[in-house]
Amino acid sequence: MAKQEGGEETKTPPLLGHVLVTGGSGFLGHHIVSLLSSRKACDKLTSLDLRAAPKPVAGVQYEQGDITDYDAMLKLLGRLQPTAVIHTASPNAMNNKNTQLMYDVNVTGTKTLIRAAQENGVKAFVYTSSASVIHDTVSNLVNANETYPLIMGAQQPEYYTTTKAQAETHVLASNRAPSHPDFLTAAIRPSAMFGEGDVQLLPPGLSAYYRGQTKFQIGDNENLFDFTEITNVAHAHHLALAALLATRDRDTKGLAAPLDNEKVDGEAFFITNDSPVYFFDFARMCWAAAGDQTQPSQVWILSKEFGLFVATIMEWVFWLFRLGKPNLTRQQVKYTCMTRFYNIDKAKRRLGYKPVVKLEEGIRRGVRDALFRGVVVGQPPELKGKMVEVE
Repeated sequence: MAKQEGGEETKTPPLLGHVLVTGGSGFLGHHIVSLLSSRKACDKLTSLDLRAAPKPVAGVQYEQGDITDYDAMLKLLGRLQPTAVIHTASPNAMNNKNTQLMYDVNVTGTKTLIRAAQENGVKAFVYTSSASVIHDTVSNLVNANETYPLIMGAQQPEYYTTTKAQAETHVLASNRAPSHPDFLTAAIRPSAMFGEGDVQLLPPGLSAYYRGQTKFQIGDNENLFDFTEITNVAHAHHLALAALLATRDRDTKGLAAPLDNEKVDGEAFFITNDSPVYFFDFARMCWAAAGDQTQPSQVWILSKEFGLFVATIMEWVFWLFRLGKPNLTRQQVKYTCMTRFYNIDKAKRRLGYKPVVKLEEGIRRGVRDALFRGVVVGQPPELKGKMVEVE
């Protein structure tokens, strides 16, 4: 037994051998590398990324390379001989305009890694998918689970999500493939990741506080949404990889395979903080952590329709005068008013997953870190580089 981040006693998975983490210099990849290192979970740990790590973790081997280059990946994995691969590398989800990059990295890159891993005797492969792969960006998701179909192509407005779904499909189809029956795979589908090192969720949200926008609310705030602290997502990847390697070990020993309702290989798992929260409640928790004292009685509630009207005008004006991205977009309004939360019973039952960092603690850490890094538009300059203890 060992103490984990949340202070509760949990089982310590066995050593994972030599683990290669792709995208190890990115938001999630760095947290996975840090978590596995802190838990002493591997015999050896290697990070692979296009760019150098801004904060290298002691004892970790860092490699640079392009995952879309098959010859380079075959050579790299041949040299490293990793036991397992955790594949997180992906372009920024907000960069939807560069569809070729999305496809090249998410689809071609994943297929390249799978092929190179199989041909070098890698035992297990965990892929970072997305909770959005079952979402059409319009419909509400209420307690959605893994039985929901993937939405891609013409039915999926977000090309990034289509490429993540295509890659996930290939990863799971590669599990126990006839050509490589000992190669095991699984996919993790995190929802709305946030935390220390975050650049996509907390910083833009906190900028609303420093712009004086916390007294406005779009919609009635009756829509539950799942946000997931980044350490919990890293923890889920650890559990999934440990389960795949345990299954592989059972196979090697000739023991019975897990039952269908227990198996991890060939499966996808939604991961959340297991605590859906009303959308604006989350935003107000973040603003309060930064110092906001707005009271509910001071809040102006605007309808979704009015919000879409304002966002449309702002998008046209910003496009017309080439001012960049407006403070409010139609996509933001839609997500602000959308219900989207998931059922994670499968991850609890098969992976033994439960959050190790609670939502409130994750917000406190994430807000403090964002202000320290100075990545929030409008924040007081003196807060950058100063570790302020937030509420």
